[in-house]
Amino acid sequence: MQQYELVELNESNIDAEGCYCLRSKPSSTGYINKNEWLLGRFEEGLKYIKITENGKAAGFIEYTPIEYSSRVVHGENYLIIHCLWVQITGKGYASTLIDKCLQDGRDQGKDGVIVITNPNTSWTPGKDVFLKHHFEDIEHAPYGFELLVHKFGKSPDPYFPKDWEERLNRISGLTILRTQQCPFLDIATDNVVEAAKKLGIHPEIIDMKSREQLLRMSPTPYGVYGVVYRNQLISFHRLTVHSAMKRLKELSGGKVNVC
Repeated sequence: MQQYELVELNESNIDAEGCYCLRSKPSSTGYINKNEWLLGRFEEGLKYIKITENGKAAGFIEYTPIEYSSRVVHGENYLIIHCLWVQITGKGYASTLIDKCLQDGRDQGKDGVIVITNPNTSWTPGKDVFLKHHFEDIEHAPYGFELLVHKFGKSPDPYFPKDWEERLNRISGLTILRTQQCPFLDIATDNVVEAAKKLGIHPEIIDMKSREQLLRMSPTPYGVYGVVYRNQLISFHRLTVHSAMKRLKELSGGKVNVC
């Protein structure tokens, strides 16, 4: 009989358990940075819960109070789901993890739970499973982002900022804005830097250290990663070196120095 277990990461078990993503490469910079980032977030109320099947990792969920969230959305007294990923499908594990988050929200006296989705990428959770759990799609932002909320009462809705174009207009050179929330962002950054080097473009890397900085500067609701060049969004998720080069060439009008 197959059995599942929920394993919540904390200060005492993180060395043994570690995060779900990049677990096959525990010596990688991204994996190490993610675990260090988690250690700094537990006292803020962040929950990182893995689900296992007969001892084998099957998926995870990460969520936190909105005032400490890495997503660009405004509101009060909500939990925000950063990530939801299930590898073993068809067994209701995603629903189990969502139910755990919803129950935590009720137990903590929150007004509801928020998640940001995007149908154009796998870098955000899928939308359909949340609609089955009575989340409502209440607002959209550029590049396909959707704001979903499950409210426990009649509290004010959360909302996206409205100044996305102004944020892009403040950035002219190639700029990578990032945090350590996702372990794959180290690889994503390296790929853009390598592509830029081949084209003779100098990138600036901005490591966002606070939610206030992220809320002010991020070019998308995703928050933790964004690449901007000549006032245009290159990407908010990992690109291959080839894809990054192609996009940079398009925005440069072909006027680059290929090394």
